[in-house]
Amino acid sequence: MSGSKRNTSTPIHYRVEIGGLHAHLFRITLTIARPAALQRVLLPVWIPGSYLVREFSKNLQGLQARQGAHAPASWKQLDKSSWHIQCDPIRPLVLSYEVYAHDHSVRTAWLDTQRGFFNGTSLCLRVEGQEQEPHALELPVPKAIAGWSVATGLMPQKINQHGFGTYVAANYDELVDCPVEMGAFWSGTFSARGVPHRFVVAGAAATFDGDRLLADTRKICEVEIRLWNGHKKPPFKDYLFMLNAMDDGYGGLEHRNSSALICQRKDLPRLGESKTTEGYGTLRGLISHEYFHAWNVKRLRPAEFENYRYDSENYTELLWFFEGFTSYYDALLLRRAGLLDNAGYLKLLNKTINQVMQTPGRLVQSVAEASFDAWVKYYRPDDNTPNATVSYYTKGALVALCLDLTLRSEGRATQGATLDDVMRALWLRCKAGPLRQADVADALQAAGQRSFAPELAEWVHGKGELPLKTLLDQHGVAVQQDPAQLAHRLGLRVSETLGSVQIKTVLRGGAAEHAGFAAGDEWLGLEPVTTVRRKAPNSTDGWRMSQLDDLMLYAGKAQKVIALVSRDKRLLRLNLTLPADLTTWRLTVRDETLVNAWLAPQD
Repeated sequence: MSGSKRNTSTPIHYRVEIGGLHAHLFRITLTIARPAALQRVLLPVWIPGSYLVREFSKNLQGLQARQGAHAPASWKQLDKSSWHIQCDPIRPLVLSYEVYAHDHSVRTAWLDTQRGFFNGTSLCLRVEGQEQEPHALELPVPKAIAGWSVATGLMPQKINQHGFGTYVAANYDELVDCPVEMGAFWSGTFSARGVPHRFVVAGAAATFDGDRLLADTRKICEVEIRLWNGHKKPPFKDYLFMLNAMDDGYGGLEHRNSSALICQRKDLPRLGESKTTEGYGTLRGLISHEYFHAWNVKRLRPAEFENYRYDSENYTELLWFFEGFTSYYDALLLRRAGLLDNAGYLKLLNKTINQVMQTPGRLVQSVAEASFDAWVKYYRPDDNTPNATVSYYTKGALVALCLDLTLRSEGRATQGATLDDVMRALWLRCKAGPLRQADVADALQAAGQRSFAPELAEWVHGKGELPLKTLLDQHGVAVQQDPAQLAHRLGLRVSETLGSVQIKTVLRGGAAEHAGFAAGDEWLGLEPVTTVRRKAPNSTDGWRMSQLDDLMLYAGKAQKVIALVSRDKRLLRLNLTLPADLTTWRLTVRDETLVNAWLAPQD
């Protein structure tokens, strides 16, 4: 983004060029002004905010090293992501290599004729021993493409009107925490609390309503800055939203003064339409979530993340706080910004509650354990994941809800504290830096005037149910019981494509598990089990299924059926007892005054 120029020596310099649009290759030239005699360089194996070892080095190719125009330097690969180069320390070391960039996600890199995007963790080798030195990133004007511009949160040193040129970072952490977007994207700006914000959108259709997106995003930013900083400015000088609109995709990743986002093209707001579609509502929630992270995880962060280790997993039990509490606030702040009404907010909360309650793993794994295991479980789901794990996003959001409503209930008579006060207190207590669970406990005790150790032990480290119904009732929200969808009643998660019912997950303790279903089965048909026999010798009660709802159509009044299943090309007959009606929650407003006291926008 634009800003004041900063002149500084840059002993670490990266030049990132387009090596081949059709080959999807970036060409990188890394110049190290003062290398060590045996210089080690490393490419990160993960990117902060996405807790999985992704092995970015798999996309690096053609590494060469030299000192001087015609003096190759000897190098040796040490492991999957690091190299040693033998150097003359008084001569600059120049490394050149290419990186394959064909991943649409917000975590890596992309390059084709329409767009370029990259995170520094995918392209920029880390120079061991010089991580705290100033780093420069040079983006030359691409010769083969016209009409492209650049957007990045890095500080410009010398750039042209389209953003190509040289940017600088104080250190390696700052360099790789500022992704780069390139292309013929749409761009718009607004100011929130006097701070310039920019929104760039790649891939939008002609019907895209940019003005509405800017207006809604500004409301979100204003209310979030107010929550954290009151009438003061936020902890960044400017902010950049980078959104890639695709035919099919969704995701976001937070950075210190920017967000990388993906949405479906059809979910962008459209010119001439004032209605908020479900997809656009989801996009606004994503914007709210990633912007909130500028405070909660990028600055206020787990103590274990004070100094990132880019070459291995960084374990913490606190993702329930940093992702879960952010998930609680992303929808709540849409309500405060006036982008949702009470019913709309409760609908989103309802969805989160049912997601957790329909996950058997919530009784197996605590949300603190889920945080620690993110590296091997959350980002590597399989058919047993719902039975063995719980999401630190969704259950963490419900822990935040319970703490907020508890504080509000206990302090109602004296206009007591809320979770907002706890978040602001933690910001000050931890000096916008490393946080431990003890800090959360102390901030809760100061706000609520009592120890919250029992709640933290039970809700965060325990595996029991949360007191949601009681707390919601205290704040004017009634819980209605609605019939569950058929898949949930059976204890199944399925996909229905081309007239086929495929079993994706068999939930623990459900009717389908008792019958012997397994993930990977194809449910072909059924035979109702009745006491009435047909008299015709060639008649049958068997039915072919093309969707799950066919079960109730053909079972009729039968309480048991024979499920006809294909498994590894074998045909099985499973005895399935149809379960009694199960229910899911539906939240409604019982007392508007109480609900408004919790949800209504604040003056």
